[in-house]
Amino acid sequence: MLIYFIHGVATRDASYANKLIKLIEEEYKRKNMSQSPRILALDFDGVLCDGMIEYFQISKRTYETLWPEIIPEDFFPRFSQLRPVIETGWEMPLLLRSLVLGIPDGEALNNWPSIAQNLLERDKIAKKVLSNALDGLRDQWIESDLESWLALHQFYQPAINRLASLLDSDFLVYIITTKESRFVKQLLQKVAINFPAARLIGKEIKQPKYLTIQQILADLPESPANLWFVEDRLDALELVEQQADLNDVGLYLADWGYNTAQMRQKVAQDTRIKLLSLSQFAADFTHW
Repeated sequence: MLIYFIHGVATRDASYANKLIKLIEEEYKRKNMSQSPRILALDFDGVLCDGMIEYFQISKRTYETLWPEIIPEDFFPRFSQLRPVIETGWEMPLLLRSLVLGIPDGEALNNWPSIAQNLLERDKIAKKVLSNALDGLRDQWIESDLESWLALHQFYQPAINRLASLLDSDFLVYIITTKESRFVKQLLQKVAINFPAARLIGKEIKQPKYLTIQQILADLPESPANLWFVEDRLDALELVEQQADLNDVGLYLADWGYNTAQMRQKVAQDTRIKLLSLSQFAADFTHW
């Protein structure tokens, strides 16, 4: 039971306290959440797997196809630092374009959407051209030399160890990813994890992650409070946060993934989304 006693404001209008009451209720709900979930939904890239080298190499190939310039390998550290601003794959070659043109990293971090639009207009290139080129070159690479493509992906070992231990129990784990599930399956097999195909939901589904979470809960069926979602993309978590029927789902931003200090600072002010470290992820749920 919650009893409110709000004192100190000279007014007869009780509605002035509505915002405070809502905050109290949200905090009460957070403190009384289950200490552990029954279902864990995980992103793949940026939570279990680091595909940054592949992102850079396929972006480099795409750039060098569309612009008559060679991208130096030493662009990789800056590309890695700036990669979290990217929302869609076609933007990655544009990120390299911004580096070639000398756009300051700080400006790219703070104003990427407008910079990307300006680059499209400056070079008179369409999003579809970038998207088709990148996807086509990636498909060619996979078809011609799958092993070398898979080798560009590295795993976060503590995360993989935690996944393996959960799979050895009766715990329900789902992977929800924008990568094709067949590649996720092959990558996991390289670290001796045979993930259940029915719980591996990939790019081929072609829908936002919040819809997938809604479907998981409906199919089981299960209470939203018993599902926790770990994702490194803040925008994906915020979309879940906006769904009224998912109000009780636990939301965690993986701080070891593809996000910026600014995004992590924003989460620190959020009453719903929690910041999660890799050491916390690897530990018992009571430490989350």
